[in-house]
Amino acid sequence: MPVFDLSTTPLRELNSALHGLEPGTNDTRFEVVNPRGHHAVAVGIDSPVSVEVHGSVGYYCAGMNDGGTVTVHGSAGPGVAENMMSGTVIVEGDASQYAGATGRGGLLVIKGNAASRCGISMKGIDIVVHGSIGHMSAFMGQSGHLVVCGDAGEALGDSLYEAKLFVRGSVKSLGADCIEKRMKPKHLEKLAELLEKAGVTGVKPEEFRRYGSARKLYNFHIDNADAY
Repeated sequence: MPVFDLSTTPLRELNSALHGLEPGTNDTRFEVVNPRGHHAVAVGIDSPVSVEVHGSVGYYCAGMNDGGTVTVHGSAGPGVAENMMSGTVIVEGDASQYAGATGRGGLLVIKGNAASRCGISMKGIDIVVHGSIGHMSAFMGQSGHLVVCGDAGEALGDSLYEAKLFVRGSVKSLGADCIEKRMKPKHLEKLAELLEKAGVTGVKPEEFRRYGSARKLYNFHIDNADAY
């Protein structure tokens, strides 16, 4: 198993090794030690490899991940798992702002808290936060799921499209066009699946409330045609 010590090895060598993997390679597990808050650690993975990062990272860790499993044994700076396509990213600590931004697929698990704009413009990613999230989270969320076991800050789901939001704790305020919706059996089933995948224990899907789009912000109403 390759081990990259970022106190002595340039970050470029780690990312180059991850990008240069050939199909069928035996190098499917990587360890990164002494990340020292480096930015862009393990970005652009496009194969089913596992990367264990022992320490905290800076901006954009595991960005554009497509099929890999990246675990950060620490906290992550802004933009962790930004534009993720598939695979899994796990942050054992806290995540800074816009975690999972524009993510198109895969699963992002944050075992601590997430700061503002978590899941901004999400496009299919599933995000599970064991703790709480900051303001403006899921802003313009288009599809996917955001699960919050703690509380949510101001303007949750502002300008939301069709992403589905589940919050167990309190919500400080809802953003434009975001409303609370009835929890149906299919939502409870999906929520239970996400909680299990994210390793959340001790909570039940029935303890969450569901939020979604009122579908009024972006719709064309023929009765108001003269006003457009």
